[in-house]
Amino acid sequence: MSEQDRKDDTTTDTGRRSFLKNTAIGAAGGAAVLTGAPYIGNAQAQDGVRLRIQSSWQPGTVGYKTFENWAGRVQELTGGEVRVEPHPAGAIVGDFSTMDGVRDGVIEGQNMFTVYWAGKMPAGVFMSSYPMALSLPHHWDMMFGAYGGFGMIKDLYRRFDIEFLGHVHHDMNLIHSKVPLRSFDDFEGKKIRFPGGIVAETFAEVGVRTTLLPGSDVYPALERGTIDAADFVGPAVNYELGFHEVTDYIIMGPPSTPCLHQPVDLMDIAIQRRTWDRLSPQTQDLMHDLVAAYSREHYAAIQEANRQAWPKYREAGVEIIHLSEEDAQRFREAAIPKWFEWANKDEDAAKLFQLHLETMKDPSVAVITDEDIEGHELDI
Repeated sequence: MSEQDRKDDTTTDTGRRSFLKNTAIGAAGGAAVLTGAPYIGNAQAQDGVRLRIQSSWQPGTVGYKTFENWAGRVQELTGGEVRVEPHPAGAIVGDFSTMDGVRDGVIEGQNMFTVYWAGKMPAGVFMSSYPMALSLPHHWDMMFGAYGGFGMIKDLYRRFDIEFLGHVHHDMNLIHSKVPLRSFDDFEGKKIRFPGGIVAETFAEVGVRTTLLPGSDVYPALERGTIDAADFVGPAVNYELGFHEVTDYIIMGPPSTPCLHQPVDLMDIAIQRRTWDRLSPQTQDLMHDLVAAYSREHYAAIQEANRQAWPKYREAGVEIIHLSEEDAQRFREAAIPKWFEWANKDEDAAKLFQLHLETMKDPSVAVITDEDIEGHELDI
């Protein structure tokens, strides 16, 4: 084994240990990380290693404000070694080109919706939520931690010369519609914005004409009527973006499954490997902790903002439509073959999806049984 290989293995092991440690830190522990980090100094500490990190959040939203607040504290918390310079969606590179910008050195880091990885590698579809699969945030924490997803995803990012620091919990996604969609029969022929990949393909199976748009283009497309509806993020951010001004309906799953297609829409924080290698080992470990703490802070801020947003939709006259349990079962029947179709695109996708299957069959998760996937196999 070469010296570089030993270094890579050591770094991955450190990341895995950090993740397991992070998942054990409660809210109080997260607060301690953000307020009591040790001083770490090196030759670069005077100005800090600059990390221009572009987010998928648009300026002014609760998501971006939370990201800005976190970024502003990193330099102090790393003893001056790291200086995060936050940028909103599309500020330096296109929203769907963020990882290319990191790999090519145009920016040093990303705070991206991880679903966008699906266009870069088949395994990317299993780095964030997809239809009718792991449906609660702690399910994903289990997949990343107890079932080993963190280390595997770290290795996949490194093929792009990017260091994965951790997932960031956000929210479920909503569908905002200009027309009432009360069952999947009403979806037939409608043109709806989705993030591509397995999500779009599953909706296509129930008759939707799907289209791919970056977040900044969703409002104008709804306003002009060039699309009938759009999937985007959760209630608070979508209200801040004005979706209630251009749509009259929010379409959700049944009360048992409020979001059918992206119930845990993850983001990530990852940085360019060349920049990562400039940081001291102590700061590398600390950055994993800071990202884990940021995930909790981000999720809590989003949920608090959601609580305040829901009454505003009612005041604006927006109707919330819940699809039926029969619709959910119909969507599930469309989704499961797509899981295996995407998983069998290459060996990495199959191996990562295998971890999902193990997590989904865990008795404490119980999303699927062997009977549910009878007749489907992985090509590993």
